[in-house]
Amino acid sequence: MTEFTSSFWSIAITVITLVSIIACGWLAWSYGRTNQQLEQKAEKGEDTGHVWDGDLVELNNPLPRWWLWMFYISVIFSLAYLALYPGLGAFQGLLGWSQENRYAEERARLTERTEAAFAEFTGQEPEQLASNARALSIGHRLFLNNCAQCHGSDARGSRGYPNLTNAAWLYGGTAEALRTSIAKGRHGFMPPQAAAVGGAAEMRQVAAYVRSLSGVSTDASAATLGKPIYLRVCAACHGAEGQGNQALGAPSLADRYWLYGGSQADIIQAMVHGREGVMPAHEERLSPQQIDLLVAYVLNLSGQNR
Repeated sequence: MTEFTSSFWSIAITVITLVSIIACGWLAWSYGRTNQQLEQKAEKGEDTGHVWDGDLVELNNPLPRWWLWMFYISVIFSLAYLALYPGLGAFQGLLGWSQENRYAEERARLTERTEAAFAEFTGQEPEQLASNARALSIGHRLFLNNCAQCHGSDARGSRGYPNLTNAAWLYGGTAEALRTSIAKGRHGFMPPQAAAVGGAAEMRQVAAYVRSLSGVSTDASAATLGKPIYLRVCAACHGAEGQGNQALGAPSLADRYWLYGGSQADIIQAMVHGREGVMPAHEERLSPQQIDLLVAYVLNLSGQNR
């Protein structure tokens, strides 16, 4: 790969570019000299000797002077532009302009305007903002722009994406837990457990027991056989009573809120293939005030502020 990072290519591009521009200038100058000769020979241009339809004669007329001057101006502009801005290989231009610097400047201006727009909410806790109608209105718009793609415009989620309007929280529903989820993101992972559980019969028994934890009608005898397997394999994360573990993001199995479905087939699939869910971090794209407004909005949605 060293041949692609050496100075050869930069020099080659610079030479080719400058030679091309100079050649264009020379071509325009050459036509200009020809124009002078044609103007001296004949007012209407030199007859090329080509005739069509008996009287249609082709003449070698001089080029318009404005066209030549536009050509000269284009050549001069090209040289001036390449001297001031990047374009000649690795040469950065006399002005030092770059896309990275431009992006950083625009980002800084946006951050400044954002901080000014949200300054009124600085220092207020999400619990306070959750009772502020203006804050909730802004939080709603932030939610639609940043969260609705996964959680839905009504925040009720879908398969694999948590419902934010109920009390079933994977990592906790406090303001601090929500702030961490939004700012830092979350990565939930359940490894496949088929080998640890056993064969198909044992997985059906564990599935029956898991369904019984949430009060779903199931095969009682299969659930009884599945309980000791559950306690051996699953209780470390989900708890002996299926209450879950918010420190790990392990969902409660004792309610009827199922992230991936609560049928026997869904539960067996989770044991066989595992589950994995990722929520991206937003601290790089949202300011602390914006994150607090989102937290307030979610608290209001789930009734945590009441």
